[in-house]
Amino acid sequence: MPSGKRGFGSMDEMRQREIASKGGQAAHAKGSAHEFSPEEAKQAGSKGGKAAHEKGSAHEFSSEEARARIAAEWPPSAERAAGISSAAGRIVADPPRWFR
Repeated sequence: MPSGKRGFGSMDEMRQREIASKGGQAAHAKGSAHEFSPEEAKQAGSKGGKAAHEKGSAHEFSSEEARARIAAEWPPSAERAAGISSAAGRIVADPPRWFR
């Protein structure tokens, strides 16, 4: 069966994203879009991670990489640090004990 240059799959990626975005916006405006609960999002992320590990495409962090990533993200952003006291707009928090 000839494939030809027709349909959604034959479009460039930017055009596909444009069309998909419009569909998502319309669904939200209509009220029929699915919005994930935190639990559903957690399950979906876990499922994706398991699939990547089974496929062998998941990145495995070494201890050094993990520590470097935490150091780069410390102190946490204001959004992630909700509940941590701050003084003069600066987050006041100690890194986790295991990180020191």
